[in-house]
Amino acid sequence: MTHETRRSLHGLAELVLAGPQYRASGTIRLRIVGGGFATVAAPDLRVTADALVVGGERRVALAGRTLGEVAAEAGVEPGAPAELYPDGSGAAPGDWLVLDRAEEILAAFVAGDAALRALSAQATPVLWPEHFDLGISLDEVNYGVSAGDSAIGEPYAYVGPWRARTGDFWNMPFGAAHPVRELPDLGAFFEQGRRRAAEG
Repeated sequence: MTHETRRSLHGLAELVLAGPQYRASGTIRLRIVGGGFATVAAPDLRVTADALVVGGERRVALAGRTLGEVAAEAGVEPGAPAELYPDGSGAAPGDWLVLDRAEEILAAFVAGDAALRALSAQATPVLWPEHFDLGISLDEVNYGVSAGDSAIGEPYAYVGPWRARTGDFWNMPFGAAHPVRELPDLGAFFEQGRRRAAEG
């Protein structure tokens, strides 16, 4: 199920990448790269649909493993960044990984990363481990792609003005959002959101 896959990928992002990176390098920021997501500083770790890539070369299989087992084989101590935010994945090192829909979620992030970079050459998209969403902020408006949550249970793109807007474009309490599968052109959605937000 998508929920289980999302929780597994979120757990990898938070406990196996962001936590060890924060303890080693002082940042929780992650990035989209190579069809998956990766750290931005030491340790050098990247998640694909079926493996954790260590140091750009060594592959640690994910199927049939727990988060703790994957971390141990990668040589890092599993655990979320301590005391930085109240929420998170809720995942624990003993959780088994379920990745049957991983490619769908990762593809949404890859498409979102490209669209966000096209929207602004100055802003660098960040995959945040707290809510497991990829985003940038421009002129007090957040743009991004979420892996899904309680509001929309699948990958979705969003535009979230810091100050509430009114009108038919704004279909969510925080702004506008639609499932990625319903948006053939993510860039067009973000551009429309920028125009609508500028209208006030």
